[in-house]
Order: sequence, then structure tokens, then C-alpha cells
Amino acid sequence: MTQDELKRAVGEAAAAYIRPKLDKDSIVGVGTGSTANCFIDALAQDKFLFAGAVASSEATAQRLRDHGIEVFDLNNVGKLDFYIDGADEVNRNLELIKGGGAALTREKIVAAVAREFICIADETKMVERLGKFPLPVEVIPMARSYVARELVKLGGNPVYREGVVTDNGGQILDVYDLFVDSAIGMENRINHITGVITNGLFARRAADVLLLGTQKGVRTLTAK
Repeated sequence: MTQDELKRAVGEAAAAYIRPKLDKDSIVGVGTGSTANCFIDALAQDKFLFAGAVASSEATAQRLRDHGIEVFDLNNVGKLDFYIDGADEVNRNLELIKGGGAALTREKIVAAVAREFICIADETKMVERLGKFPLPVEVIPMARSYVARELVKLGGNPVYREGVVTDNGGQILDVYDLFVDSAIGMENRINHITGVITNGLFARRAADVLLLGTQKGVRTLTAK
């Protein structure tokens, strides 16, 4: 299968995974990116089984609405049953790097609220050690240069993602060459740099379940 076919397979698998657990009051958190879009397209057939969704980006919200799925503000939702999203990298502990689509802050917020975080990814995203994919860090614009200097001290090579403004008005530094041995520790260190909104390590709130698209089918993995 091609990578696009693998993405569709895991999107459909995620919809099938949550389908028996949905009821009329269920709210589904939905991530951002091409794999999440495949999930949205698969979820649309079940839109009458649940109340609606919370979106991690304006782009996701629009795609959900285009399918006739009601989108709720997270502030008006008491709980989320599920959060389904892709990843740029995932390790055996189901710790992730996310943020290639610049929606990492809202993704992290929705993941924090959800009872169950289901990551959907194709097999190319599975790694032994996080960091081959550059780590996105969302920053307050006036702090960008200061944060970049601090990231260099941590061993990374930050590059400003020019022309990108997040839904929160932030800017993105993509940090290359920052191989991560302790994901929780690195997530905390970066988040403590003044001017950082958040970073793309999802380790403190890792995924609960990984649906991994492979050439032999979709595998269901849980953290070691």
C-alpha cells in the first residue's frame, strides 16, 4: 500500500475502534493533518451516533462542518471521550512528536482533556528514538530569537518556520538535531523557557493506543 492508502486504513480503523463506544452524548476530539483528515472522512458515516466534535485547528473545524458534524468550543464541553490524531514520530512508549501542521498547542490541550488518546499513524512514523523529525516549538513572536538561543544550549539547531502564524498568533521554531533520550524531561525543559507557548513533544500526555498502518494491516499497540 502507498502511504496515502495506509493513512486511509488507519483513519477507518480509528472510526471502527470508537464506533461501539459512541452514544448520543459523546464528544470526539479531532486532531489536525492529513491522517486526521482521513479519520474525519471515515467518522462522517457515524455522525448520527454522537453529539459532535472538538477541533484542534480551524482547518479541522471546517472539515468537520463540511461533513455535517457539529463542532463545539472546548470551554463548553465537560468531557471528551476520545482524542484521535496523527503524529510526525512515535516511539514504543507511544510518546510522540507532533506539530508539523503547526497546531501543536491546541492539539496538546485537547489531548489533555480526553479520556482516551488514540494515535493514528503509518509505519514510517515509528522510531526507536524521537528526534529525526525536527521538533516544533511554538513561541511568542517577540521571544523567538531568545528562545532559539536557549534551544541551541540544549543541543538543537532551531530554524524559524517563515510565513507561518499559528491559530494562536504564535510562531514556530523547528528544532533539528535534538535527539531525545528522555522525552518527558526534554518536554519540561523546553516548556520552561520563557516565551515558549509549548513544544511538540507529547510525552507527559502520551497516546493510550496506537493504530499503526503496516503493509500487513493495521496493528493496535499500547505503551510498553
